[in-house]
Amino acid sequence: MDSIEIGLWVTGGMMVMVLLGMRVAFAAAMAGLIGLIWIFWAKKGMDPEQFMWALTVAVKTAGQVPHGKVASQALSLIPTFILIGYLAYYAGLTRALFEAAKRWIAWVPGGLAVSTVFATAGFAAVSGASVATAAVFARVAIPEMLKIGYDKRFAAGVVAAGGTLASLIPPSAILVIYAIIVEQDVGKLLLAGFIPGAFSAVIYGILIVGLALTIKGFGPAVRGFTWRERFASLPPALPIVAVVVIIIFFVYNPFGGDAWGTPTEGGAIGAFIIFLMALFRGMRWAEFKDAIIETAKLSAMIFTIIWGVLIYVRFLGFADLPHAFSDWITSLHYSPMLILICILLAYAVLGMFMDAIGMLLLTLPVVYPAVMALNGGEMVSAADSTFGMSGPMCAIWFGILVVKMAEFCLITPPIGLNCFVVAGVRDDLSVQDVFKGVTPFFIADAVTIALLVAFPQIVLWLPSLA
Repeated sequence: MDSIEIGLWVTGGMMVMVLLGMRVAFAAAMAGLIGLIWIFWAKKGMDPEQFMWALTVAVKTAGQVPHGKVASQALSLIPTFILIGYLAYYAGLTRALFEAAKRWIAWVPGGLAVSTVFATAGFAAVSGASVATAAVFARVAIPEMLKIGYDKRFAAGVVAAGGTLASLIPPSAILVIYAIIVEQDVGKLLLAGFIPGAFSAVIYGILIVGLALTIKGFGPAVRGFTWRERFASLPPALPIVAVVVIIIFFVYNPFGGDAWGTPTEGGAIGAFIIFLMALFRGMRWAEFKDAIIETAKLSAMIFTIIWGVLIYVRFLGFADLPHAFSDWITSLHYSPMLILICILLAYAVLGMFMDAIGMLLLTLPVVYPAVMALNGGEMVSAADSTFGMSGPMCAIWFGILVVKMAEFCLITPPIGLNCFVVAGVRDDLSVQDVFKGVTPFFIADAVTIALLVAFPQIVLWLPSLA
C-alpha cells in the first residue's frame, strides 16, 4: 500500500470518528499519529520487528508539532481579540453600541432587528469570536425585540446570524488561523475582511427590511428618538471606534507611510484601551475574573483544535495527499470557476457536521494548494492567472470566501454553534427555535457569497492598497 492510499484510509477513518461524535482535535490528533506510524512502518515493509521503531519515530514527529507550529507571534492575536470582546461586554460597551444603533436605525421597518445586526457588526470589530458575540447580544438584544412584539424565533435568528459577522470583520480569530495555515500575510487578510463583513451586514439589513415590508406586523419600527438623544448615544460607543481605528493603523496606515506596528501590537493596545474603559465604567474584580476565565477557556479550546489538527497536517505532508489532490483537481476537464463553486458547496455540506475552525484546519492543507493550482500557482501574475488575480491576491480572496462559508456553517443545523449558544443563554428558546429563526439568513448568505465570487474586487480593493 502506497502513501496516498494510506492517506485516504486514515482521512476516511478520521471523518468517521468526527461523524460519530469525537471532538475534532482528538480525532485529528489520533488519525495523524496512527497515519504517521503506518507511513513509517510501511517504509520498513511492515516488518513486525520494526513496529516499535515506527511508533517511536511517529511519536517524536507528532510531539514536535504543538510547540514548533503554535509558538508563533501571530497566533497571540487570538486570545487578545477574544479578551477585547469580553472586556467590552463587561465595560457596558455592548449595550451602549446597541442603544446607539437603536436610536439611529430603529425607525426603518424591522428597525430593531436591523439595529441588532449593525450593533453585532460593530461589536465584531472589537471581538474576534462569533460565539462571544452571539452570547452577548442574546442577553442584550433579544429582550428588546420581544418587548415590542418580535417573534422569539426570528429575534433569536437575528442574533445568531449577526454573531457570525465576527468571523469576517477584523479582528477575526478565524482569519488569523487561515493566515497561519496557508502562510499568508495576517495584516492583509484582516484588511480584506472589513468590506465583505460590512457588506454582509448590509445584506442582512436589506433582508430584514424586505421581510418587514412584505409581512404585516413583522418587526414594527421604533420611533420617537430626538436628534439630541441620537447624538447623546454616540460618546458611550466611541471606545469601539477608537479600537477599530487603532487596529487599522497597526495593520495599514491609510495616510501613507509605514504602519504603526504589527497586528499583534495593535490587538494588545486595543485590549489595554478597552480594559481602561472597563475600569473607568466600574468593572469589578469578579467581572474582570470572569472575562479572563472565559477568554482562557475559548483560547484553550481553539489552541487544542490547532494542536490536534496540525499533527494530522504533518501526516498529510508525509502522505503527499495535498499534492495528489491538487494534481487531480487541475486534471478535471471543467471550468475552474465551476470547480471553485463545487468546493464552496462542499464546505456548506461539511459545515453541517463540523465546527468552523476544525473544518478549515482539516481541509485547508489539501484544498488550498488545489485552488492555487487552479489559478496558476502561488507565484502567478494577474495577467497569466485563471481567476484574473495574482497568487497572493487569490490566496486572500479564497480566504475570505472560505471564512464566509465558515460563518454560514455557524448557523446551519445540526452543528450550528451560534444557534446552540443563543439557545443556551435563553431559557425560553430551544435549539430548534433558533434554527427556524435563522432560515431566512441562509438566502442572504448565499447572495453575499455569490457576489463575492462574481466581484472579487469587493474583497481585494482594500488589501491592494496596502
